[in-house]
Amino acid sequence: MADKPTQTSPNKPVQNRQDRLKAALKANMAKRKAQARARAENTGDESGKSED
Repeated sequence: MADKPTQTSPNKPVQNRQDRLKAALKANMAKRKAQARARAENTGDESGKSED
């Protein structure tokens, strides 16, 4: 009887891990996109300043 709960339990931690990884990946991609936008804005601003 003790074996049955342990057999169903591993599926839940695996799903939780996948959910955490998915959320972390989504957050990381959003962070990288924001960084890329900031870099693009900075390079655009710098080229405008050097022309003056």
